[in-house]
Amino acid sequence: MSNSIEQAVEARLVAAAPRMQSIPATLHYDRGDPFAVRMSFPAPATLEGIEVYWTFARELLAQGMEQAVGDGDVRVRPYGFDRTVVEFHAPEGTAIVHIRTGELRRFLHRSLTLVPVGDEHLHVDLDQDLADLMRDAC
Repeated sequence: MSNSIEQAVEARLVAAAPRMQSIPATLHYDRGDPFAVRMSFPAPATLEGIEVYWTFARELLAQGMEQAVGDGDVRVRPYGFDRTVVEFHAPEGTAIVHIRTGELRRFLHRSLTLVPVGDEHLHVDLDQDLADLMRDAC
């Protein structure tokens, strides 16, 4: 069994223009970081012209499909019957994307086959994480 999964999703960028632009995005999950989900956007889809990654809690994504959650850099909320809004807040501005909720559910289901909710702690190597922190501090 693989240690990670990736799933391409179609994100619709909410902009000032009435029509939302479709941009590619990829969701990533790795059992080595079992509490987190990473969403990446390719260079052509970003203002900086470089690939951008956002990392946030898997639980935030799961809860955000049902109710508005998050009060930090990443916020998630349902939108209508079949969309979920993900907001990314940075000093440069805010990006708001709509993603089909079904795509998010499939991704989360796949992540749960790697690490079920409640078993995340079994996949965390605290000794290694502490060693990495101490090494970086020196």
